[in-house]
Amino acid sequence: MIDRYTRPEMGAIWSDENRYRKWLEVELAVCEAWAELGKIPLPSLQKIKDRATFSVSRIVEIENVVKHDVIAFVEAVGENVGEEARYIHMGLTSYDVVDTALSLLIKESLKRILDELPSLQNAIKEQALRHKKTLIIGRTHGVHAEPITFGIKLLVWYEELNRQAERLRQAQTRMNVGRISGSVGTYIHLDPRVEELALRKLGLEPARVSTQVLQRDRHAEVLASLALLGSSLDKFATEIRHLQRTEVLEAEEPFTKGQKGSSSMPHKKNPVRAERVSGLSRLLRANLLVALENIPLWHERDISHSSAERIIFPDSFILTDYLLAEMTEIIGGLVVHEKKMRENIGLTGGLIFSQRVMLALTEKGLPRPKAYELIQRASLKVWQEKLRLEEVLAADPEIRKILSNEEIAACFSLDPYLEKIDFIFEKVLGK
Repeated sequence: MIDRYTRPEMGAIWSDENRYRKWLEVELAVCEAWAELGKIPLPSLQKIKDRATFSVSRIVEIENVVKHDVIAFVEAVGENVGEEARYIHMGLTSYDVVDTALSLLIKESLKRILDELPSLQNAIKEQALRHKKTLIIGRTHGVHAEPITFGIKLLVWYEELNRQAERLRQAQTRMNVGRISGSVGTYIHLDPRVEELALRKLGLEPARVSTQVLQRDRHAEVLASLALLGSSLDKFATEIRHLQRTEVLEAEEPFTKGQKGSSSMPHKKNPVRAERVSGLSRLLRANLLVALENIPLWHERDISHSSAERIIFPDSFILTDYLLAEMTEIIGGLVVHEKKMRENIGLTGGLIFSQRVMLALTEKGLPRPKAYELIQRASLKVWQEKLRLEEVLAADPEIRKILSNEEIAACFSLDPYLEKIDFIFEKVLGK
């Protein structure tokens, strides 16, 4: 990962130091389990716990010779432990340690993401409540539809993050497993009680069945939950980018003191942070594809997934952590141009009220197809001649036979678009 996007706390979780620390936690938990079962003398266990340590540089030095990271780790720790090192890694295969430790790393990382997510939700909620009844044009296909409020737009984002949080928690639950069951998962050199005792100490559940590895559908689900969250952030960022276009200019990401938008054009204020969120979220989706490809391994395990996972898990978690923080700052400092929102509502000369006029005609008994035809004809005239719909309708004899000037004018009020906003907010946020 590029250093500028690495937030220290999440980066530390995926550091070599912490990864080996988790490996050591697994090894010590297994030693404690063997001791409980009488296979390791308690004095020996105490010496192991007192002396078991490592240095990353020594592990790397040994690995350069043996070309196997777990062997290098076990030898590096054993050098510090001494004679009792013969009990370390007893009955285990490498992935008893690596996969169980990976579950611990993912668990720790998911907790951090879930702890960070409420900050973004609160920022969105505050803006949603602030602009609960700030009218803005709704757009479908990029074309003006009918008015909504900016608060509703943000409320949709808030509720979407509720669903993303639930997905993260579900992935966290399914990933809260480890395996200490030997070379192909049959406990041939292990007492199954070792797995149960060791994983309990680590706060994990034993997988009900495994091969030499935990099955990678669990890991893919984790990456899927991050990719989905990233896609939501991309969605929010894309909306902000659209709203910041010069022709729209209804909202802007914060532009800080001293910031410059272009090396050649001093007037530019570009949505670069939102664009960065959109760009980096693509990597989360790309990493998910790798995780899906990791599911079909050969027989009881091959190593094709291992090298890829050393990239996709740190990168995806560090990226997600960064994107959450970035979007929280963008939303918290969002510049909202309420006046421009009102101006843009009027850009189409009242065409956005066409449905209300059509419904008014049908309420008077006019068949819907005929009402649609009359309003569409009037609307096309407005488009072509740059007129106002209310004036065109008032001059149309067929419509004047059915609706009075007062009834036509009533169709062009914005007040009704605010009537049910409180109801929608209460559905999401309660009273």
